[in-house]
Amino acid sequence: MRTLTRLTALMIVIVLMGCTTVPVTGRRSFAILPSSELASMSIESYKKVLDEATLSEDQAQIDFVVSVGERLARATETYLQLNDFSTENLAWEFNVIKEDDTVNAWAMPGGKIAVYTGILPIAQDADGLATVLGHEIGHAIAAHGNERMSQAMMVQLGGVALSTATRNQPGKTSNIFMQSYGAASSVGLLLPYSRLHETEADTIGLTLMAMAGYDPRAAIPFWERMNASGGNRPPQFLSTHPAPATRIENIREHLPEAMAVYAEE
Repeated sequence: MRTLTRLTALMIVIVLMGCTTVPVTGRRSFAILPSSELASMSIESYKKVLDEATLSEDQAQIDFVVSVGERLARATETYLQLNDFSTENLAWEFNVIKEDDTVNAWAMPGGKIAVYTGILPIAQDADGLATVLGHEIGHAIAAHGNERMSQAMMVQLGGVALSTATRNQPGKTSNIFMQSYGAASSVGLLLPYSRLHETEADTIGLTLMAMAGYDPRAAIPFWERMNASGGNRPPQFLSTHPAPATRIENIREHLPEAMAVYAEE
């Protein structure tokens, strides 16, 4: 009984120490892994994914993604600095992977982002692409991947330090990392973002795109196009996401706040 009590007390301490505040929403989240170590892992994993992928050679596509991405990145850093969040481990990078049948995008810690060519026709324009990238940047700065990986590390590896897990079980740790950030399906089933995370990423994305001068109202028709593009089977980007009607309802709820920011830009 004493051992159980001590373990319970230890878990409570770990949870309390691991609580961080999510930008924009202010939610307290359980993310216990050091951002600096995750950023270091991100560089290696991101390079590995890109090395194994076929990158787009269409300069117009590349310029489109990079220009919108960098504009959002500047707005993101401005927001974080104004609200006393750290930008220490951010090193933005935007790449386009040539897979016309893949309607997807993802972000790793430190601002390492990949966009698949299959999502570009659905984005249509800069406002639509800003919806996609704002959503992914929202996942990144909210540390949703850290939160998922923290939970997986607690369950699968007993909550050992990330550096210890990387040294002693590098393969398993790498798999947990890739699954947590949705960067590759070759490592097994991806850990789906929860509906809470998805709604939060949408909310953060609206604010960031507004700060960057993109019209937040474009988010609604974008998600409508995304839903329609899947036919009977939703695109990968939507496979674990909230129902379209629920998502759009949530976006409408937070749109006035984003439009107030947009009006100031």
